[in-house]
Amino acid sequence: MPVRKAIAENNGTYFITFTCTNWLPLVELTNGYEFVYKWFVHLETSGHKIIGYVIMPNHLHAIINFEKSSKAINSIVSNGKRFLAYDIVKKLEQDKNDFILTQLSNARNATEIRANKKHKVFETSFDWKSCESDDFAEQKLQYLHSNPNKGKWKLVENFIDYKHSSARYYNVGEQGVFEVTHYKSLGDE
Repeated sequence: MPVRKAIAENNGTYFITFTCTNWLPLVELTNGYEFVYKWFVHLETSGHKIIGYVIMPNHLHAIINFEKSSKAINSIVSNGKRFLAYDIVKKLEQDKNDFILTQLSNARNATEIRANKKHKVFETSFDWKSCESDDFAEQKLQYLHSNPNKGKWKLVENFIDYKHSSARYYNVGEQGVFEVTHYKSLGDE
């Protein structure tokens, strides 16, 4: 369930989750994994660090270390979702996927329609948990890394083999598509 409570701090390490509207597999439909990696690069350029992640067909889990940001963390995540939404809609338009675009248009609530929002790509809020201990960070990393072969998902036989995840790094020491920072090295920098 999304949390609508603002993160009070401007720094810290947080487990973040956000979901596509109605759990539609928008990331998969648009091959939007690159859009997420582009957002990760933007975050790192702004001084933040990606600690771990899994990009699923219809949602994202990430552990992000926010470093003394001048912006509220909620704003950083909301802006990320907004720019991801632009990229996803643009790709759906290029692919002439009118069926999905109509679903995203119909998903808007009255407030979003009044604000002239054309599509609702992500659920309104996002979930977050503060990672204040190594044990909690490890628990969340295990949770997110196991997503690709858990429940209805059988994207790979072994979660370490899922391409859009930091599981390989944390389990065999090999960086994946996106290079992450180990949570234990945060205090060393």
